[in-house]
Amino acid sequence: MNRTGWTRRDALKSGLAATAVASLPSIAAGEDVAPPRKNRFRQAACRWCYKDIPLDQLCAYGAKIGLKGIDLLSVEEWDVPRQYGLICTMGQAGGGTIPDALNRLENHASIEAAFRTNIPIAAKAGVPNVITFSGVRRGMSDDEGAKNTIAGLNRLKKIAEDNGVNICMELLNSKVNHPDYMCDHTAWGVRVMEAVNSPNVKLLYDIYHMQIMEGDLIATVRANFQWMGHFHTGGVPGRHELDDTQEVQWDGVMRAIAALGFEGYVAHEFVPLRDPLKSLGAAVDLCDV
Repeated sequence: MNRTGWTRRDALKSGLAATAVASLPSIAAGEDVAPPRKNRFRQAACRWCYKDIPLDQLCAYGAKIGLKGIDLLSVEEWDVPRQYGLICTMGQAGGGTIPDALNRLENHASIEAAFRTNIPIAAKAGVPNVITFSGVRRGMSDDEGAKNTIAGLNRLKKIAEDNGVNICMELLNSKVNHPDYMCDHTAWGVRVMEAVNSPNVKLLYDIYHMQIMEGDLIATVRANFQWMGHFHTGGVPGRHELDDTQEVQWDGVMRAIAALGFEGYVAHEFVPLRDPLKSLGAAVDLCDV
C-alpha cells in the first residue's frame, strides 16, 4: 500500500490528477455547506486513497460533506486541513514502516528519536494520533515480537502521555495485503496494549483488514473497545467502495461503534473504482448512523 505524502505539485504531474481536479466543484476555504450530520463519532478520509487530488481540494470537499479530518499526512502537511476547518486525524511521525517497526529492538531508537521530535509538533498542530506498526515476522515468534513491541511502546508512551497525543499501532491482514505482518490479529494487539497499559497507546482497528483475518467484527470491537483508538474502513473483498458488492454491513458496524460511546475518528481507507469524491460522500452518508 502506498502511504507516502503527496503535494499539489506531485498530483498535478499525472494526467489523471488533471482530469480529477478539472471535475472538482469550486469550493472556497471555510465555506459552510456541510450537510447536517449526526456526528455520533467523527469521520475522516485517508490521504493516500485520493493521491491524484490535491490535498487542499480534498480538504475543501471533505469540509463540504461533513468530514472532520484527513488521515495519514506527513508532518509538513499537518497544517493544511486547518485552513478548511479540519485537522490531520492520524499523522505519520516516524513510527517505522509496515515491514520494519517495533517488533525489532534495533528499530526502537530511531522511532523514539522521531517521536520525540514529531509528537510535540503534533500536539501543537492539534493532531490527536500518530501511527506505528509491529513490523513483519521474518521467522520471529509472536511471543518474541510481542515482548519487543511492548518494550518499544514502553519507551514511547511517556512522550505520548506528556503531549496528549495517542500512538496507534495498526492491525493489518497478513493474508492478502501484507504477508508476514505480525500484528494481524486483535488478540495479539490487545496482549501488547494490556502490557503497555497507557491511556495514550491504542490500536488502530482497521475493519477491512480484520474482516479478512477474523471477522466477528462487532463482538470483537465490543470486547476490546478500551484498547481501540481509531478505525479504518474499506470494502471486503477488494478494498473498494462501501457498497452492496461487498460483505460488511457498514451501518450495523458503525452503530455498534457509536453505541460504545466512541469519541474518536473513523477514517475511510478504500480505493475508489468510481468517481472518488462521490464514493467518499456515499461512504460518509452510510456511516453517519
